[in-house]
Amino acid sequence: MESYKELAVWQKAIELVTDIYEVTKSFPQEERYGLIAQIQRAAISVPANIAEGWGRGSTKEYLQYLRVSRGSLAELETHLIISYKLDFISTGALHKLQKDIDTIGRMTNNLIKSLQRKLSPNS
Repeated sequence: MESYKELAVWQKAIELVTDIYEVTKSFPQEERYGLIAQIQRAAISVPANIAEGWGRGSTKEYLQYLRVSRGSLAELETHLIISYKLDFISTGALHKLQKDIDTIGRMTNNLIKSLQRKLSPNS
């Protein structure tokens, strides 16, 4: 691959960011600098860390950035569950976003495993 933009996981993560921005439009305005900002930051962190890790040029560093991306997915899901409990998002929206988060998480885990095999081919 010539670019991180060719990675299906990065593409899917970009779609998640746009979905998150759409969902948070309906949040109460008083959450603009609270939960909305936290959710959007966590979502943006996912594709941004995939891209930054790719650009580092080292498999070991790339793995670290992928792990950060995976952590951001867990943070994002936590914020979304809190939003659901506060009645800011519907059950349907939460389930759709959780499904997307799970998919991106699996894809990230697969990429991590692939890169780990590259680092230690005998394991």
